[in-house]
Amino acid sequence: MPETSPLKSSVFALPGHLLRKANPELIGGDEQHFAAIAETLAESIADLSERLQETRKQPAGRGQRALDRDQEIHRLTSRLRALRRFGLDLCLGRMVSADNPEPVYVGRLGLTDREGRRLLVDWRSPAAEPFFGATHANPMDLLSRRRYRWTRGRISDYWDEVFTAEGMQGNDALDDQSAFIASLGSSRSPRMRDVLGTIQTDQDAIIRAGSRGALVVDGGPGTGKTVVALHRAAYLLYADPRLGHRSNHRKSEVLLVGPHQAYLAYVADVLPSLGEEGVQACTLRDLVPEGAIATPERDPEVARLKSSVGMVKAIESAVRFHEQPPSKGMQVETPFADVWLSADDWAEAFDAAEPGTPHNESRDDIWDALMAILVDKLDQNGVPESMLQSSLSQNAELRAAFNRAWPLLDYRGLVADLWSVPAYLRFSAPWLRAEDVAALQRPEPAAWTVPDLPLLDAARQRLGDPEAAQRRRRRKVTLAAERELMDRVVEDLIAADDSENMEMHMLRGDDMRDKLVDQDGLESGDPDVLMGPFAHIVVDEAQELSDAEWRMLLLRCPSRSFTVVGDRAQARHGFAESWEERLDRVGLGSVTLAGLRINYRTPEEVMTEAASVIRAVLPDANVPVSVRSTGIPVTCQHADTLHSVLDTWLAANAEGTACVISKQGRSNAGLEEGRVRWLTPEVSKGLEFDLVVLIDPETFGEGTGGYGIESAVDRYVAMTRATSQLVILHSGSESAG
Repeated sequence: MPETSPLKSSVFALPGHLLRKANPELIGGDEQHFAAIAETLAESIADLSERLQETRKQPAGRGQRALDRDQEIHRLTSRLRALRRFGLDLCLGRMVSADNPEPVYVGRLGLTDREGRRLLVDWRSPAAEPFFGATHANPMDLLSRRRYRWTRGRISDYWDEVFTAEGMQGNDALDDQSAFIASLGSSRSPRMRDVLGTIQTDQDAIIRAGSRGALVVDGGPGTGKTVVALHRAAYLLYADPRLGHRSNHRKSEVLLVGPHQAYLAYVADVLPSLGEEGVQACTLRDLVPEGAIATPERDPEVARLKSSVGMVKAIESAVRFHEQPPSKGMQVETPFADVWLSADDWAEAFDAAEPGTPHNESRDDIWDALMAILVDKLDQNGVPESMLQSSLSQNAELRAAFNRAWPLLDYRGLVADLWSVPAYLRFSAPWLRAEDVAALQRPEPAAWTVPDLPLLDAARQRLGDPEAAQRRRRRKVTLAAERELMDRVVEDLIAADDSENMEMHMLRGDDMRDKLVDQDGLESGDPDVLMGPFAHIVVDEAQELSDAEWRMLLLRCPSRSFTVVGDRAQARHGFAESWEERLDRVGLGSVTLAGLRINYRTPEEVMTEAASVIRAVLPDANVPVSVRSTGIPVTCQHADTLHSVLDTWLAANAEGTACVISKQGRSNAGLEEGRVRWLTPEVSKGLEFDLVVLIDPETFGEGTGGYGIESAVDRYVAMTRATSQLVILHSGSESAG
């Protein structure tokens, strides 16, 4: 990509019908400022490139030195990538305050020239807050605000908003529509559009809220919940020292959890465009290896039982079953003497396990405690302790007894045993009724379903890595060998030291000996980055999470700092309680609720139809109010017209995307798929398209029994994906409507 260079032509590329906005009195100051930005960008990119090259040439080093070098390379690379990615369109707009006649320009990143003049203030800084938060009711001391629309690196339009009566006179840049409303009708693409420059006041207030506790962003379709969630993640990384670049951690401190992979692909560009590339993003399935093969649970009652917090807690009892000290003692034979290992001795050794240490990783501590107890009981008679321990370690009977008392466990096997051994399930979950225990048993216990995932995750966390102890032992042996080698080297250096101050004798110090050992070369495990812990977690479409799934996330966020995004009316299985009640039940007690009530995405014509669908089953549903109308009515036709509907739309629209939503979610007609997606209602959640075509929406969801709400919710969700036009196709006679 070519590097930015100082301006050689106007940054404004206004179309003919906007020539009135090209008046030098309106844009002359901007032209000069953008020239300064271009010059500083070119200098910054050259400087960063040179510093990055020099840093990479430096020796990697070890320990903290290596960490500092890696962090500096990451910081320089991220900054360089951001500057090259955007160039001048880093600038979002400008504002003029009552106490400062000089415009303040707001950007995706901050930018300062060589003389220290601030050319751009970062959108997340307190100085930029009025740009997003000012209203006519509360202008926040602003006189005016200008927003730019960028097209291929040049300004194709801009809008001025003034907050004084004097400013209304003679300004050709004033427009009946705000920059935000004007942008809503633009065509959609397979990735979420860049909307930073048009963040609204109600959204910005939520984005900038503090990170303590759980913030619930509740809003209906099209209210910008996802936009708020993503920009809030970027804001917290900038503003909260526990989360961002000042936290001195290499690993990610923020986790984004989305409803499905299509959603993650759709929002993949948003955080990088805001200068944040270190956020981990996943679905709930991704948190457990078995998520890739898990199938839906067909029995609603089994799904309900497995999705409770009680079943997650039952994992603790299931593990405890394997941590009971033997109730009888045993005679331990050694070449030196026999020693009695009592039940009390077993219990004392088991108490050596540190609270919170995973089961498998506690085995070494318990074994060491057993060795110490037995060595103390033996009359050493001059026998070295190491020889006694070696003899005890080779005692097959003792090893077998220990393995029975505190076995090495596999998390998959532990959960599978619950579904295949009724007595084990009754022990672990004694509150279950006999019919519940019977319902949970199955012939293939390891045929995992989605409700199994939180239980597998809880077992995996509680048991820990079964190979951790072996790695620790190998590391200990290697470290001892390294130290022995370095001891010999040090002694040779001291023997050869003939200096006056005998400097080499300093190498005998313990601290110096440890520094001489190459610990970077020692074996270490490959960490699962999704295991956490994370300082903050953002959860989108959170209304769908079961209590057990919430526990998966709580395990990964000890601080209980969450951004929870959702809409109770879009919960496929119903959501009768309040957010506060739901989250308190799963362990999130400190909850702040923030509501979004304006639908910026869905046209009024579509929203009117969708509202009647959801209110038929949820009369009190929080249906947002649309702010715009397209004039295109919702139409109902026969399913045979699908080809012509798509062909007509594709011919009339050179840009944009369409989506056909059906119960099957796939194309059976061999139609063009370049700009046409084929999805189920459930997978369409969180996405948006210019044209949405529903096929037989009356078949959506289960529509029976306790899950009857699924049909209405799926239809409501599918209808509100449309940003311009909605067509409903029926296979039967109802298409006449």
